Amino acid sequence: MAHINRTGIHSLEVPDAFETEGSFVVDLRNGGEATHVHLHLDDGLSEVARLDAGNHYVAGDSSREVRVHVSPGGEPVRGKLKVVTAYGAETRYVDVSVEPGRTGSVAVDPELSRPQGGETAGAGGTGGGSAGGASAVGIDLDLDAVVSVLPAVVFGLVAVILAAGAVLAPGGTDVTLALLAVVAGVLTAGYLLLQ
Repeated sequence: MAHINRTGIHSLEVPDAFETEGSFVVDLRNGGEATHVHLHLDDGLSEVARLDAGNHYVAGDSSREVRVHVSPGGEPVRGKLKVVTAYGAETRYVDVSVEPGRTGSVAVDPELSRPQGGETAGAGGTGGGSAGGASAVGIDLDLDAVVSVLPAVVFGLVAVILAAGAVLAPGGTDVTLALLAVVAGVLTAGYLLLQ
């Protein structure tokens, strides 16, 4: 929180230091005449934080909140927030420490660690039905992963078939088939690069 014009014209009071785990708000409280306030993040702080705007008009006897956006995660960062009133009449610095918390952690229910269908198989059931399927033998297929590489596999197979045709074909078709094999190979490589 920054107090502006509270003890006199163009006076500025800010805390010496501030700690945060993420994005925060600078509360500009003006206790006197309307003024402009400039906020600036030093190089260290601007690596992980940003302001939408640096200059802010604060009407007389009012307050204004300015959001400082901090990128989630990452290493702890220390820096300075510069607060300037009335086009340089007063300047103060706040030491800001960004200490990212464990916002990415998730609590896991202990029930999730038990195998699915374990009660049925252990109680004398057959356990080999289609519901157990592939996971019963230890194969866990990710359908999305299979579908995402399917075009690359098809292009690759076409390239191999065309190359084999170029080697085995009589006459002048081998050059055409070889060029088509190269095109299919390039398409495969391009698709894989874009993934």
